[in-house]
Amino acid sequence: MTAVDLAPQELRILVAVADEGGFSTAAARLGTTQSAVSHAVRGIERKLGVVLFERGRFGARPTAAGERAAAHARRVLRMLQALAADARGAGTGEIVGPLRIAAFRSAALHLLPAALARLAERHPGIEVSVTVVRELGAGTAGEVAAGRADLGIAALSGPPPAGLVGGELLQEPYSLVHPAGHPDPRALPLVDWAENCGSYTRAWWAAQDWIPAATVSAEDDGAVLSMVGSGLGMAIMPSLSLTGAPPAVGITDLGPGRPYRSVGYVTTPELAATDAVRALIRALRSLSLPSPERTKAQLRAV
Repeated sequence: MTAVDLAPQELRILVAVADEGGFSTAAARLGTTQSAVSHAVRGIERKLGVVLFERGRFGARPTAAGERAAAHARRVLRMLQALAADARGAGTGEIVGPLRIAAFRSAALHLLPAALARLAERHPGIEVSVTVVRELGAGTAGEVAAGRADLGIAALSGPPPAGLVGGELLQEPYSLVHPAGHPDPRALPLVDWAENCGSYTRAWWAAQDWIPAATVSAEDDGAVLSMVGSGLGMAIMPSLSLTGAPPAVGITDLGPGRPYRSVGYVTTPELAATDAVRALIRALRSLSLPSPERTKAQLRAV
């Protein structure tokens, strides 16, 4: 036997054990018995010729092979759903079925809502779920690669990771953010957060002798804005994070040499051809990002 003999139910069992971290919890999720799950996993391992889980008092922990197998299994199961949805849509002209999105915080707050509203207006049969993921480590692209999301809104610093496809949606400029009306904002201490300033801006960041090391570290960009508005320091932030910034926050253009962050989408090659993912990409591409200048004008009008 080979891996092509794996049935969808075996793939569901594999994913459930990987997600739940144990045979008994996976059995409860699937509505079956622990012995049936354990027996099925042993059968899958025999077919694949590798050990997929380390067993112990901690439960069942995926091996490296198990992580890869579970990712493939999630993606295969998702394509079976897409097959049914797209086949039904071919007969009715409607786009239906689930659509799972992973996005970093500012994209989920300020980019996705308008796109999802447009998507819902045009395709009410699409069932959207959104997971907010910190754009650190594997980030949103990792959720897509692992089969937990159909499309990720990601901060891009080059081509999509191996095995994924994608494209740029917008470039958001960075601005100096400071307490409104402060006479010398560059003299303030730096407030920062871990997801800010990835490799795409490091060279510019390092060349600025006026930017000190961060003395205040916040959990996310919303906390940074709150601290800056309270007079605790200044920050260097991208435009999405500044959408709807409060009047207590001043935004200053960093000039023609300012850095930009590329924001785009990533998905799998197979899902890129599905109706729901294509519809979401169209909705995202139809949006425009407010510039820092427009944000400042909006603030002045408040």
